Amino acid sequence: MHVQELLFVAAILVPQCLRALRYSQGTGDENCETLKSEIHLIKEEFDELGRMQRTCNADVIVNKCEGLCNSQVQPSVITPTGFLKECYCCRESFLKEKVITLTHCYDPDGTRLTSPEMGSMDIRLREPTECKCFKCGDFTR
Repeated sequence: MHVQELLFVAAILVPQCLRALRYSQGTGDENCETLKSEIHLIKEEFDELGRMQRTCNADVIVNKCEGLCNSQVQPSVITPTGFLKECYCCRESFLKEKVITLTHCYDPDGTRLTSPEMGSMDIRLREPTECKCFKCGDFTR
């Protein structure tokens, strides 16, 4: 595409893009937030020879990031595609470690384990405590 064609396309699309941008900024629809979510966790434990010793599971509540972030696409004569894209994604801004106890443990035959040392398993995971909009693909934070 030649420069004149790009400028013509830009002259047509810029007003449309600006209208869309004004609409999205004016609506305040950016709502990236930290929400509770129930998930089913399963953890298998193996011995040094690779044989499964037990499987533990539980339904647990953890935090997740969810929501909308404002993004935009605008015509550009300097980018190869003819458009400059600024995309933003809802992601965690701070993580903390959480210890979760899995309370339903079974041996390889499916028999429930009830002894204090084998009947439950503690696992550690990192969950978001704060979420916000970040530029997509920006993992430098």
